[in-house]
Amino acid sequence: MAQAWRCSGLRWSADGPELVWDGGRRSALTWGKRVAFGAADGGVRQCVGARGHPCPVRAGVSGRSTGARCEECARLDRAHSVAADTMADDPRPYHVYLAWFGPGMVKVGITAEERGSARLLEQGAVCFSWLGLGPLMAARRTEELLRAALRVPDRIPYADKRAVRSDLPGTAAERAAELGGLHARAVALGGWPESLAREPYRPVDHAEVFGLPGLAPAVGEVRELVAGGVISGQLVAAAGPDLHLENGGRVVVLDTRVMTGWQLVPVATGELTVPVREFKKAEVSVQDGLF
Repeated sequence: MAQAWRCSGLRWSADGPELVWDGGRRSALTWGKRVAFGAADGGVRQCVGARGHPCPVRAGVSGRSTGARCEECARLDRAHSVAADTMADDPRPYHVYLAWFGPGMVKVGITAEERGSARLLEQGAVCFSWLGLGPLMAARRTEELLRAALRVPDRIPYADKRAVRSDLPGTAAERAAELGGLHARAVALGGWPESLAREPYRPVDHAEVFGLPGLAPAVGEVRELVAGGVISGQLVAAAGPDLHLENGGRVVVLDTRVMTGWQLVPVATGELTVPVREFKKAEVSVQDGLF
């Protein structure tokens, strides 16, 4: 029987995307690389635990869950989470940023300064700019200010991001146009916390990093892995947690978060035998109220 591995997810390094495996092994991903694996026959997807600790009951979890955690481990994982506002005493400085994912899709968010742009790569931000830098709670208040005053959301659905990646404006300047206008409006607002320093508009573009220029439209996305199911394809692009794989002349998106919790084995076949949800035309909801 082939050795089985458990995937910890997709990570972005200075050299590009990597699949990380339990135990620390990493697999670098480059354009044109064949990605092929199967979920072990007879296997079940198990909870990945919380904060570096295994699930005490090895609970089974849904194949479609992107978190791969049981209810108790999900609660523990968020118990010390900036995203869940449970770390108000974090002394690290935080960036406030604006991120653009496609026409009409701009969000505001925060990330620890020490992480640099890693958070933006993990979210699949096509371009972004820093907006301010300061203590955590000041960054949070600024995030709330933009949401209330400019109706800028703090989340963009992944389905919307995927729907537009192959049809983005052709130049970095065009892609950053909305971002620049919103940045100017944001820094002109009153009510900024005094401890948060405004940062100048300096857009960073990730289109080349993600392999998006010339990307063929995806026909669907992997809904879930199943025991005995196989995923196979040539890597043509990657953004956030998503791999765009070409198989038989068709591009399918694999959200690598659905890989976690499974025992995965190498395969020789080129088939794609897991459930795939076909995309419908114009499957995107553009936000209103930015301008």
